[in-house]
Amino acid sequence: MSRLVTLFTGQWADLPLEKLAPLAHKMGYDGLELACWGDHFDVEKAVSSKTYLRDRWAMLLDHGLTCVAISNHLNGQAVCDRIDDRHREVVAPDVWGDGDPEGVRKRAAKKMITTARAARAFFDARPKNDSVGRAYSAKFPAVVNGFTGSPIWHSIYAFPPTSQAYWEKGYAEFAKRWLPILDAFDKVDVNFALEVHPTEIAFDIVSASRAIDAVKGHRRFGFNYDPSHLGYQGVDYVKFIRTFASRIYHAHIKDAWWGHGDGTAGVFGGHTDFGDPRRYWDFRSPGHGDINFEEVIVALNDIGYRGPLSVEWEDSRMDRVHGGTESAAFVRKIDFPPSAVAFDAAFANK
Repeated sequence: MSRLVTLFTGQWADLPLEKLAPLAHKMGYDGLELACWGDHFDVEKAVSSKTYLRDRWAMLLDHGLTCVAISNHLNGQAVCDRIDDRHREVVAPDVWGDGDPEGVRKRAAKKMITTARAARAFFDARPKNDSVGRAYSAKFPAVVNGFTGSPIWHSIYAFPPTSQAYWEKGYAEFAKRWLPILDAFDKVDVNFALEVHPTEIAFDIVSASRAIDAVKGHRRFGFNYDPSHLGYQGVDYVKFIRTFASRIYHAHIKDAWWGHGDGTAGVFGGHTDFGDPRRYWDFRSPGHGDINFEEVIVALNDIGYRGPLSVEWEDSRMDRVHGGTESAAFVRKIDFPPSAVAFDAAFANK
């Protein structure tokens, strides 16, 4: 079975799903990775209304699309973060509430538990005529992608002097807040896939290992692999795949380049905006950056990953419809199935 080529809708949330679905089909996608913001996927409606679930599926299928993953990055971010005014712009209004930081974190955790239930309800409601999605879901668990936030990201540069004990307290807090969420995911047979990313509890290979240890290897905790967040840090993004082979639950195809700035803004960005030509690194449309996707696909094949390749399109320098269309074709070009035979088997004289 060929890998599904899907589009993550998070960067398209300004478009209602009724407009994005036909556009995604036109751009060449098999399905959508639905974001839980904009009007794309409402977790509260999903757990309370069968009509809502039927309508979501009808909108997808009417345009030749399926769905095998949903994503709730924005609310997940608030579970562990040091809350500030920026969170108000991204979390659901009922999560923000009165803005009290601890209240926000607790309501965000509750929202993620609801997201697990919503995912189960949504995928259980998959129509019988979604043959592509049914063939996929028969082999792979349901997935919710997202962020965890971090109580210790602010200490990434260890000054004032920062001890391992300080960071360990942060991992312990992460475990305390996320283990009940992961248990709720387990009850409904849904995996949570953290997109390893600066500002999260896991942002490279070492911190990802530490996060797994913190939650005692909880089987529902894995990763939404995205090489773009690793490459510009100097992290071996192919080694990440091989290191966490059993925990790659989903994969984003997103590109980045680095070393293309003018030398005035470093890896920390210099408080510049994306697209600023001074930046050391930036996100690029797949195929226009420095990620070696040939090595990525080989490694994904080697570990037996057959899940979707989901385009997360971000490029400040390119029209997004042009980029989204080009990206769908690019992913189909770089993807290839693993070999089912030894290439030299025909040499045997039998």
